[in-house]
Amino acid sequence: MPELPEVETICRGLNHLTLDRAILGGDVLLASSIARSISATDFLTKLKGKSIERWYRRGKYLLAELSQCRGGAPVPAQTVLPSTSPLGGGWGGLTSSVFLPSQFGWLGVHLRMTGQLLWVNQSEPLPKHTRVRLFLEENQELRFVDQRTFGQMWYVPSETEVSSVVTGLKVLGPEPFSAEFSTAYFAHKLHRRARPIKTALLDQSLVAGLGNIYADEALFVSGVLPTTLCADLTADQIGRLHAAIIQVLDKAIDSGGTTFSNFLNVQGVNGNYGGVAWVYNRKGQPCRACSTPIERIKLAGRSTHFCPVCQT
Repeated sequence: MPELPEVETICRGLNHLTLDRAILGGDVLLASSIARSISATDFLTKLKGKSIERWYRRGKYLLAELSQCRGGAPVPAQTVLPSTSPLGGGWGGLTSSVFLPSQFGWLGVHLRMTGQLLWVNQSEPLPKHTRVRLFLEENQELRFVDQRTFGQMWYVPSETEVSSVVTGLKVLGPEPFSAEFSTAYFAHKLHRRARPIKTALLDQSLVAGLGNIYADEALFVSGVLPTTLCADLTADQIGRLHAAIIQVLDKAIDSGGTTFSNFLNVQGVNGNYGGVAWVYNRKGQPCRACSTPIERIKLAGRSTHFCPVCQT
């Protein structure tokens, strides 16, 4: 599943390539890819004549604020975004779960297990698992490809608060790069939790966007065993893990994300982090720090990789 660095990489690519082009139409090849709040036909009708003003990321969600095209030129949406939004920064994550109503609505996307958003020429051959096509000016296309079909797209009507339609936004915890994700917050949330720290890190209400790959990586960098119960973590361990989460995610974003199976950026290019991963997907290979073979176990049904020497 694409995690925060992969979704952030896609968000940046979309902002570079797709803005201020009129949506001329589209084709929904799998109706279930459109969330049930709207029919596939109405989804395309509502998007036609709009353009994308800007893409944002919230956890693993992608959200595009829409503009209305009039006479070939986009009319900017009149929206006040949350004051905590780092709009001047290099990353697209919003620290608030509240996306305020927009004059012309929003487009939402969650890639789930195997989803891809690709920016291609309309003449490009259709991949087998293409689910939704949006046709834009200059013969360009935003193509949603999803092998496992768990991904979803939403249209949020004008003057509608986004989380009332994209309801998963309501349960998200803070963004890991935000001021809200402080060491004090992290320690408070982990206090007295009687479950392994690896399992807790996958809880999107604790911190938004972290998943299996980068939870394993952050635990290695911090030297914490994934089986350690949250309640047993020392203040020092919590501080190291908090710093490691930010460090690992930042490095992965700089590497364009990780490709182990399905992830591609919007131009169809693999991510590069997998080649430098500390432990993830490296069962039996020597630890990059001490040469001990990396071990893999299952925790709450998820593969978990660690070094039995470096992590205690």
